[in-house]
This record gives sequence, structure tokens and C-alpha cells, in this order.
Amino acid sequence: MRYAGVVTESEKGPRGLRRGRGARERILSASQQLFRDQGINSTGMDQLCTVAEVSKRTLYQHFAGKDELIAECLRRFDPDVLPEVFDRTDLTPRERLLGAFDVHSPLCPFIAAAVEIPDPGHPARVHARDYKKAFAARLTETAREAGAADPEQLGEQLALLLDGASARSRVLNAEAFTTAAAIAAVLVDNAIPAAAPAGASRG
Repeated sequence: MRYAGVVTESEKGPRGLRRGRGARERILSASQQLFRDQGINSTGMDQLCTVAEVSKRTLYQHFAGKDELIAECLRRFDPDVLPEVFDRTDLTPRERLLGAFDVHSPLCPFIAAAVEIPDPGHPARVHARDYKKAFAARLTETAREAGAADPEQLGEQLALLLDGASARSRVLNAEAFTTAAAIAAVLVDNAIPAAAPAGASRG
């Protein structure tokens, strides 16, 4: 019988390591933490198993190898592309564009993966590229809703600004998003035509 908070002997694998349900989530959680804190290339499979409290056999039952594990970590990071900003109906399109700078992670795992993995065909690099394109597309879509004269250009400008702020924050270990948000506000306001004054004549 299993009691809350108690791991029975049947749940333990070799050397007392835990197995069964929850092992996959522990592996992913440990991977996300280690990849973020010390980098992808510096994280070995033995260390992953130790932190996740699983045997190597259990790890390879869930993931074919490190490449697949890296890709899955990226897929789980933000699968719906910042829905807490772009899907909010209580914000105007302009507020959603600027809101991306308030919640965007300063330690972007997609940039980190692209820097550490040289192979452009690696599944993690492919996913990182797809994510960045999807992010720019959501910015472009929102820019179009906001009435931007050239939504594609504004979307790319904001995407580049976000990535630049993320990279600068990572390199300098200093917050760069406040400055980036101020620049974004100028870009957005310049890209969206001002509303015509009330009572203005129409030609």
C-alpha cells in the first residue's frame, strides 16, 4: 500500500533510485534546471540521472538520447508562444505588443540552445528556429490588429529587440528589458498612425 508522501520499496529502482510514474517529469525538470544553470554542453547524462533520481536505464526508456531530451525541454518551455500576453482579451493590441517585454524570459533557452549546438539540423536548433518564427508571427499579427502601417516590419523589429535584450541580459548578467521596452514603445507609436482629431474634415 502506498501512503501520501511515502515512497515504497516497489517504487524504487536500482540503488534506491525512484522510477515509475513521474520519472519522465523529474527528468525534464532536472534537465531544464541544469541546462539553464550550467549550460547544455556542460550537463552530462550521469548528472541528469543523479538530480532526477532515476537510473540511466529509466532515462533511456523515456528519451532516446540527450538530443531528444534537449528538444523536448524547448518544446515544453512555451508551447503556445506567450499566451499570457497574446491571448489576453482585456488588453489592447498595443498593450499586448509592449506586454511581451514585461514577461519575456531574460534567459532565453532558444538562444542558448542555438549558441551551444552548432548543427543547424539538430532537433533543438530546428525547434528554436520554428519558435522564433512563430514568436515574430504573433507580434506581426498583433501589430496588424493595432493598425500598424507595416505590421511585418514592426513584428520583426520587436522580435529582434526582444532577442537582443535577452542576449544582452545573459552576457552582462544585467537587466536590459526596461530599456528595450522604452525603445519598443517608440517603435510601436511611430508605426501606428495617430487617430484623426474628432471633427476633422474628410477629403
